[in-house]
Amino acid sequence: MPWTSRHLEWLVNTGVRLQTTDGKDVEVWEFQHQDDDDVLSAWAKHFRNHYCLDTEIDFLRDKRSRRDYLVDIKFPCITPGFGPAIRAGDFGEILISDYLQWFLCYWVPRIRWSSKVVRNESLKGSDVIGFRFHNEDGDASTTDVLIIFESKTKFSASKINRLQDAINASAKDHIRIDESLNFIKQKLFDKKEMEQARKIARFQSPVDMPYKEIYGAAAIISDEYFDADELASANCQKIPKSAKSKEVFPHPNGDSLVLLVIKGPDMMSLVHELYRRAADEA
Repeated sequence: MPWTSRHLEWLVNTGVRLQTTDGKDVEVWEFQHQDDDDVLSAWAKHFRNHYCLDTEIDFLRDKRSRRDYLVDIKFPCITPGFGPAIRAGDFGEILISDYLQWFLCYWVPRIRWSSKVVRNESLKGSDVIGFRFHNEDGDASTTDVLIIFESKTKFSASKINRLQDAINASAKDHIRIDESLNFIKQKLFDKKEMEQARKIARFQSPVDMPYKEIYGAAAIISDEYFDADELASANCQKIPKSAKSKEVFPHPNGDSLVLLVIKGPDMMSLVHELYRRAADEA
């Protein structure tokens, strides 16, 4: 699959640390994206292949052009409604997948976005799941790692603390991880990726074959909506007073939860440009 990491050269750790109200550190990164045609085109190809492989699009599109197939069927809409929010959400999930793969050296299966039935909806389940194996030969080790990240974006005006939203979503991951792992394994099986499907099986019996679990919550925010005080008001252990849902509960792994914020200029315009290139250059 034509993955590329060139766009991650724009992702810079600022060294800044925020602290939540319950004392958890939050890493702050900057996404210093540029108007570089070569990097943006390579990234657009990488992005497009999450939804539909270039090797499969000609069969799937039938008599439509590649662009029309992607714009009309696969990609979330650009028009007002749910589409732009889903675009932003998918972008955030894919960026966090890239971060886990190239910065933290996890294997991150990329099957979530191509599996959508309704393009203007988010797929249920954990947002991003990565795997790290101690033994290259595949033998199980107690030092193998399963990482589960929730990603939320804020590319338009809102009073909602998106880091808190990500924490709240992450608090449910320990409940749905079995279903999420089964979904990944099943999709890999459907694609006849048997060796990769077997790798997932290693993490489906934690009692028989223990491994390490890491949970994370990330907020990707456009500079014009970045508010350090708002983000620092997040809390991993207490139900926030502003919570409207009765489903919100303290994070069961709050003491070890990894918290991440990525900020960058005019992020929604970047998202729309990435989708445009991905379709036009297919």
